[in-house]
Amino acid sequence: MTDRPLNRRSLLRRGAGLAAAGGLGLGLRDRLSLAAEAHGGGPLAPRPGHFPAKAKHLIVFFMTGGFSHLDTFDYKPKLQADHDKAVGGRKVLASPYKFRPRGESGKMVSELFEHVGGVVDDLCFLHTVHGDSAGHSAATLGMHTGSVTIPLPSLGSWISYGLGTLNANLPSFVVLAEKEPYNGFQVWDANFLPGCHKGVRVVPGPDPLPDVKSPIPSVPLRDLEARMLRDLNASHLSARDADGLLSSRMAAFDTAYGLMREAPEAFDLSGESRATLDLYGASADAPGSFAAQCLTARRLVERGVRVVELFDVGSNTNWDSHNDIDDHRKLSQNVDRPIAALIADLKARGLLDETLIVGCSEFGRTPWQDLTPRGRGHHSRCFTCFLAGGGSRAGYSHGVSDDYGDGPAQDPVHVHDFHATILHLMGLDHTRLTYRYSGRDYRLTDVHGEVVKPVLA
Repeated sequence: MTDRPLNRRSLLRRGAGLAAAGGLGLGLRDRLSLAAEAHGGGPLAPRPGHFPAKAKHLIVFFMTGGFSHLDTFDYKPKLQADHDKAVGGRKVLASPYKFRPRGESGKMVSELFEHVGGVVDDLCFLHTVHGDSAGHSAATLGMHTGSVTIPLPSLGSWISYGLGTLNANLPSFVVLAEKEPYNGFQVWDANFLPGCHKGVRVVPGPDPLPDVKSPIPSVPLRDLEARMLRDLNASHLSARDADGLLSSRMAAFDTAYGLMREAPEAFDLSGESRATLDLYGASADAPGSFAAQCLTARRLVERGVRVVELFDVGSNTNWDSHNDIDDHRKLSQNVDRPIAALIADLKARGLLDETLIVGCSEFGRTPWQDLTPRGRGHHSRCFTCFLAGGGSRAGYSHGVSDDYGDGPAQDPVHVHDFHATILHLMGLDHTRLTYRYSGRDYRLTDVHGEVVKPVLA
């Protein structure tokens, strides 16, 4: 019989078995098993980044449909002055919303984000983001995966792969989405990365994770079953050290077991104070609201979840205001207060410095009239995204769009640059975070991307 190669993991495993057989007890065996997991056995084990970083967690707000930079955070006096004038064969549409300076930075913010304006000095705006597609599906895919053509691993999955999780009893990457966005699960999929890094979608409501409560009344019996299953899986895996899919599947079962213990409490808002619920505009009786989702995001981050993404609406009845830009008013009322509350709440709890918040959409909207004189079309040439916390530069605006907000006039930022910057703030070098698949090394930014260094604190 030919001996199998003895790698570090196999050595630790065999040593654990010998220790147990030699009467040294389960204590040493457990310690050696943990060591084996820490050195490659656990695909979700926490790992250091490429360099130290403040941000340990990421929360992404995705406003589906393309929210207008010109009606929110990128004030353009000339756009207002030239309303209804023909420029280059197109008629200008001024913003119907009032802007005013907010915070010590004096940032011009529209009435659509009155509450966010109250925390504007904690935000970092990027006003010249641009992507490679003006179609909803492709642009949404591009903003999440860096690719506008074929589905690839999402931003959240890449971060989970690079850093692991701080709590193996909860998913590393949680998606809060009442309705499906464009492309559905592909925007949080792990694709060719190990499956345990895929985003776990939670549908907000009274029962966000169905069937997670164990029907087994006896905790010791449940623990015994879990231990037997774990030992059986470990024995099976020991003969298949190179099987990453099997390891990922085992990790998924471990997370599912952990969910039974921790998820019910994590998603239960009933223990939050009246003051906290009022801050968010949330109600423990309405767990499906966006306010409740933002509060849940804070609770998940507190419990060690690495990435949380929130979709405010789905692929219908969203920010796609072709006919009437006044549609933005109702949509902003749904997200303005909760987003501001989450930033303020994290800051008050000392968590904002280690939590990077990202706000974005698949693209912006045109300065020109679209299907009607009050509507705006898709606009991928120049739009606004924002950051908060996690080592980003507070009270700062990067990049300048032209007089109408039609294109970058100074410091353009491609989506690949945006992704590179997010990874950098999380302690990951986008050029080194790679995965070999089908004969080539893939990365989130493909062969592009530069970190936008001025937005770093």
